[in-house]
Amino acid sequence: MGKGFTIRETERAIKLVKDTFERRLAEYLNLERVSAAVILEKGDGINDDLAGSQDPVSFRIPLSENDIEIPQSLAKWKRSKLGEYGFGQGEGLYTDGNYIRSQEIISDIHSHYVDQWDWERVMKAEERNPAFLTKIVRNIYKALRDTEAEVTREYPVLEQRLPSNIAFLHTQDLEDEYPNLTPAERESEAAKQYGAFFLRGIGAKLKSGKAHDARAADYDDWITVAEDGKQGLNGDIIVYHPERRKSLELSSMGIRVDNDSLAKQCQEMGQQYKLTKDFQKKVLQNAVPLSVGGGIGQSRLCQLLLQKAHVGEVQVGVWPEKVREEYKAKGHTLL
Repeated sequence: MGKGFTIRETERAIKLVKDTFERRLAEYLNLERVSAAVILEKGDGINDDLAGSQDPVSFRIPLSENDIEIPQSLAKWKRSKLGEYGFGQGEGLYTDGNYIRSQEIISDIHSHYVDQWDWERVMKAEERNPAFLTKIVRNIYKALRDTEAEVTREYPVLEQRLPSNIAFLHTQDLEDEYPNLTPAERESEAAKQYGAFFLRGIGAKLKSGKAHDARAADYDDWITVAEDGKQGLNGDIIVYHPERRKSLELSSMGIRVDNDSLAKQCQEMGQQYKLTKDFQKKVLQNAVPLSVGGGIGQSRLCQLLLQKAHVGEVQVGVWPEKVREEYKAKGHTLL
């Protein structure tokens, strides 16, 4: 299993990572755990279409005239629940998100199953700025560092590798510095340099006319120009992953759209049809709380902190036999 771990030792270590980080995240962001939706009715605009790149798994049941979908994320579901459950300013929720993405391209960090902590917190209108976002990111990073410290105390064979501080970059910074590299290559170069960084503005068009990566139009705000003159109030927490010698995205997150940015983003992406959906109409009518939120990969965090080369070492999945044999030859057992 790598690092001298047996499968059972790995399973115990996975539990330690998850239990520790969940407690720290809830404490530092003032979150309460809630039960997650595992099926959704199609058509209300709640499910995530991953910027239109993937279709959710769907099926029929006798109780509904509409198709039932497996969530691809709960980005919008969480925000709606903040108001329904009565969360106030500075309060929030988190849940265990378990998703099926049948069209995902399998790799050493991707599978058809996604497990993450999905969290959402109520915020004030005056907090819709990079300074507030930075504060939230630093609290999440503190939870990551605390978890790493706890795991390495329990398992001395593991090393503490996360830097003391997380850097803050903008997608335009990376395009300016590495104009001839792909976005993924830019992230890896930055990860090697900083160890851990928050990359802001994902989804916004850069000077090249292209976005660093696609983001859905109806949850993160990537179009607003902030006080620093840069576009976007969202981003990813990215770290360097020595086992793969590449970057590893741990979290996609951000300040959520308000009525103005939702309308602008749907127009820019040619997705005005979304504005007729129930959830999106509520945003336009200011009928859901302003919020900040995101998802933090559970298996990816375990992969990082337990220093595994493949996500299949910490997550049961369907892996090609060729891949199983390849990693077995290197001393890595896929679950």
